[in-house]
Amino acid sequence: MQTNFMGVTPKFKLLAVRETPIYRVATDPSVCTDIELLSALIGGSKQFEIADAVLAHFNGDLHQLYQASVAELVSITGVGEAIAARVKSAFVLSLRLTATQTERATINSPEDAAKLCADMAAFDVEHLRVIILNTRLHVLAVTDVYKGSVNSAQIRMGEVFRPAIQRNASSVIFAHNHPSGDPSPSPDDAAVTRSMAQAGRLLEIDVLDHLVIGQGGGWISLKQKGLGFA
Repeated sequence: MQTNFMGVTPKFKLLAVRETPIYRVATDPSVCTDIELLSALIGGSKQFEIADAVLAHFNGDLHQLYQASVAELVSITGVGEAIAARVKSAFVLSLRLTATQTERATINSPEDAAKLCADMAAFDVEHLRVIILNTRLHVLAVTDVYKGSVNSAQIRMGEVFRPAIQRNASSVIFAHNHPSGDPSPSPDDAAVTRSMAQAGRLLEIDVLDHLVIGQGGGWISLKQKGLGFA
């Protein structure tokens, strides 16, 4: 029997039609494993082996896969530029869909705001994000306004509030991520929050909260902790 990919028969060729990733994804993608979803995206007779190699390279961590460059993906056995481009495209399309949905959202709690910032858990550097709201707490926009260390010495309030001013916002919620994964607020997080709340009062834009996003769905509300808010 002809073999392929590191001397083994491609698993795809041994599967019944109903067991193939394409069939399973077309039937119900929500029950598919990560390797099945990635295999369907990769395609070809070696899809299982390549998907397995990709996931093994990142220890099964989809956050690491999301952050990977095309060059790193191409360095994995079996991955060419076409496959790398498809993987990157899938992530970007997912993020754009999320952005489209957020513009129709209403924020009724810190949990609602945290859901709009879940992707920040994957960032390897700190980002500061602003959720811009109207008088009915409908989301007008979600914008990343700063990239780098979020501290009181470097953040310029004019830049931070510019998107809200441009959209005539009534209120905002800020969020930033901790690349370490621990969402525990630092003293500087409280200082930045205090500065943002003061600037918001001067601009007549209510700062409703400031969230710190960690990993694994973890987050902390500085408003709930009483940090930086009078």
